[in-house]
Amino acid sequence: MDACKRNIIAQLKKDILPLQGLKALVTDNHINIGFRPIELAFPNATFPTGCTHEFLSASPKDISATYGFISGLLSKMMQTGGAAIWVSTSRTLFPAALKSFGIKPDQIIFIDLKKERDVLYAMHEALKCDKLISVIGEIKEINFKESRKLQLAVEQSRVTGFIIRNQPRIVNTIACVSRWRISSLPSELNDGMPGVGFPRWNIELLKVRNGSPGNWKVEWASNQFKEIKENIFSIQQAQKQKAG
Repeated sequence: MDACKRNIIAQLKKDILPLQGLKALVTDNHINIGFRPIELAFPNATFPTGCTHEFLSASPKDISATYGFISGLLSKMMQTGGAAIWVSTSRTLFPAALKSFGIKPDQIIFIDLKKERDVLYAMHEALKCDKLISVIGEIKEINFKESRKLQLAVEQSRVTGFIIRNQPRIVNTIACVSRWRISSLPSELNDGMPGVGFPRWNIELLKVRNGSPGNWKVEWASNQFKEIKENIFSIQQAQKQKAG
């Protein structure tokens, strides 16, 4: 394929993306999440804002890991200030822990409700407010029509929505740009150092519109996402023990 045809195809892809809800192009609310491998999984190598992202959690352990990863994303999105709203029926997030991700707890407005349908309503109304950076909602069940209403709201306001689904009965298709699953990994301490290591996660990008799903092992340290490199020596030792 010659250069002229490649340029035409690239331009067509760029023109089609806004029609599919991916309006966060390089010139529109671009953020640098500080982890290039994940950014490369998305169209235009850009983490999309002004759209909705879905996170699946199968256990309380996974929900904690999901909180951590989303907090890391929020820390990048809120570097220039602004506020976010977090809506749930049974909040387990400890606000003071947000400081570990460079977020001031008073930057997050927590709304605690009794019923899931109220969470959905609050999310929809909050996503209409273009003064917010993001809206995070914890909701177990949501259908395509309900998710489409959220997507239409963010397309107007340019607010980014994160939908956390904790142990849903049915993993159905909804109108989100991406679907993630985050699970925790054992932390690692430096030799001779006491305490607890930096949080680590296995990040699975299960689905992404017009992008490439992927899997990464990531650590949060010094307010940055850092890829975990396999310890070649440990792998060799494990192989020797298995062979023995």
